[in-house]
Amino acid sequence: MEIIKIYSVMHVLGGFLLVALTFAACAAPNPETRKRNLALTGILSLLMLVGGFGLVARVYENAWPHWVFIKVACWLGLSALCGIAYRKPGKGGTLMWIAAILTAVAVGTVYQFQGTV
Repeated sequence: MEIIKIYSVMHVLGGFLLVALTFAACAAPNPETRKRNLALTGILSLLMLVGGFGLVARVYENAWPHWVFIKVACWLGLSALCGIAYRKPGKGGTLMWIAAILTAVAVGTVYQFQGTV
């Protein structure tokens, strides 16, 4: 299997599961699952980071396109939302909207600027 495909699967799978777990934490921030969910979101966030920067390194030869900064900002925001959901359990609906918007911006950015440096 080609290394670019491996990085791509890591990035997309990590992102998909990170969003799913963030939505689950926002919908039902149960204190008993807090430690496990925060650990899982950290692992998934790292998986997403390694996959994303692996793709940048292989596809763009470490030249950072301008849209990478938008994706990094979305990644940072999305990575923080699960922890915020446990600290502010009454804000779950708002946090889900923020997660959806960050995800839409990140995915839209890739499709808009794919292939540009």
